[in-house]
Amino acid sequence: MGAVVLGMVWGRWFLPASLAGHLELVTNIALGLMLVGVGIELGSKRSTWSRLCVLGWRVLLVPLAVGIGSLAGAVGAGLMLNLPFNESSAIGAGFGWYSLSGVLIAQIYDVQVGALAFLTNVIRELMAFMLIPVLAVKMSKLMAVAPGGATTMDTTLPVISRATDADTTIIALVNGTSLSLLVPVLVPVLISL
Repeated sequence: MGAVVLGMVWGRWFLPASLAGHLELVTNIALGLMLVGVGIELGSKRSTWSRLCVLGWRVLLVPLAVGIGSLAGAVGAGLMLNLPFNESSAIGAGFGWYSLSGVLIAQIYDVQVGALAFLTNVIRELMAFMLIPVLAVKMSKLMAVAPGGATTMDTTLPVISRATDADTTIIALVNGTSLSLLVPVLVPVLISL
């Protein structure tokens, strides 16, 4: 969280405007390097891959549970905020992938709801960065996968890798990949209800 606040301060008062256009490239390179590091760590542990084969189809129960929990939580919050079912469920179906879900909803339905989806999913990702290490220690390593949603295949994967073990990291990768595949399907379907 401190890094995000530092970035906001740096971007607001110290970053020259001429460099701002290069931030996306720098961020993508840094993320790519982190993911290569995670990949090297996973690839070096052959026992992890055999464990995934042993788990088989059951590994898909994690994204199923995370997806159902995300949608139920979003619909529940929507009821408390008097949001229509289609809006709250579509926002929840972003599963943390703010850059896609916000744009989809803005294009298909409404710009304001798209902005809400963007902010909701950004906040989910920020909370995931804080919750993953705590959940891994206080609850269980597998439970630490849930807050990241779709981001467990990319941005939160290094945090999960550091806070848990190789088995959980592989499960997180499967979780993130599965949920990411569902976002472009579920968001348009749910927002159109």
